[in-house]
Amino acid sequence: MDKPHANFLSDHRFMINIIPIPAFEDNYIWLLQYGRKVVVIDPGDALPVIKVLQDNNWELAAILVTHHHDDHIGGVPHLLEQFNVPVYAPEYRDYSFTHTPVKEGDTIHLSAIAQSFDVLWLPGHTLDHVAYVNTQYLFCGDVLFAAGCGRLFEGTPNQMLNSLNRIKKLPLSTKIFCTHEYTLKNIQFALTLEPSNARLKAREIKTTQLRQQNIPTLPTTLEEEIATNPFLRCSAPEIQHNLALNSSAELDIFTAIRQLRNHY
Repeated sequence: MDKPHANFLSDHRFMINIIPIPAFEDNYIWLLQYGRKVVVIDPGDALPVIKVLQDNNWELAAILVTHHHDDHIGGVPHLLEQFNVPVYAPEYRDYSFTHTPVKEGDTIHLSAIAQSFDVLWLPGHTLDHVAYVNTQYLFCGDVLFAAGCGRLFEGTPNQMLNSLNRIKKLPLSTKIFCTHEYTLKNIQFALTLEPSNARLKAREIKTTQLRQQNIPTLPTTLEEEIATNPFLRCSAPEIQHNLALNSSAELDIFTAIRQLRNHY
């Protein structure tokens, strides 16, 4: 699995680094570092987080949670045994660990890393799912993936489509941090629907090269996703033609794409 990169993404205005910590087979726990202070998002496993903190002499300042699946929260209790830090988790579900519930419209001020995030409620993958967004970054858990979107374990196609359409309204430059390395398979699926998409074909080449070197394909950008992600491209004529759903409603097209991806 991938190794974290010491200066994976740096914002030199605030000297913040955003680092992917690999976990399990294909998860990323996102670590936001400012000086010696660190915030982690969706720590499904505590051990790799603790190792990175110890190796770099960093101090955990807060934990953000997007939804209740164990590969996103499994490490939270262990981390809380060692670190007395606030945890922010969706208000829309009960969590067993001590936390501050957050909901649509809330803003979280993380002074330790000089960042603030607005909370978006984005149901679809799960009913409690939230994302954390500011003018530069979106931490979206399992709602939007690079060239894909999350399975509908609890929500409806209409809920997920609405959530994705909300994301589409963000600035095109928004850097998108999802939590799974599914990019190459998602692109390969997307090409079955839109094989003439030149951006998509170029993205497959670049993604293949990155994965051959065990380099993460994330973050992506909203601009890249709108150009290549079939779940954001329901109006694309080639996709509609290949689904035999020309001029169909957006929801019908989205539902068909999701069903096909479930079995790809």
